[in-house]
Amino acid sequence: MRILDPRRLFGQEGETAAEAYLSRKGYRIIARNLRSSMGELDLVAEDGRVLVFVEVKARRSGEFGGAIEAVHHRKRKKLIQLASLFLARHHLGGRLCRFDVILLQGAEARTAQIEHIRNAFEVPGDDLRW
Repeated sequence: MRILDPRRLFGQEGETAAEAYLSRKGYRIIARNLRSSMGELDLVAEDGRVLVFVEVKARRSGEFGGAIEAVHHRKRKKLIQLASLFLARHHLGGRLCRFDVILLQGAEARTAQIEHIRNAFEVPGDDLRW
């Protein structure tokens, strides 16, 4: 039996809660925890015809700011690279895409307060390539 680090477990519970939240909002989840040598995409979903790359942050307190502060410039750049890789691997060139951020804040991820930022950041120029 493998025992998870409590922080990692809290993060996984947060992703599960975010997935349930998005499903209730009508999103169709198509992938979760996509890992590559470059990093990880937490969730990939469809919101109608739009492909949505979702970054999930779970925090026990508001000590470190809100969802938008959780995704700094370097993180945005990495998410764009990971999304480009996903689009290329799945031959989805030309697909409408956006990036959302979900912050869950509370002592327990399943009962946490949820902050959802749709279209949390724009992709500059032609940074999203496939």
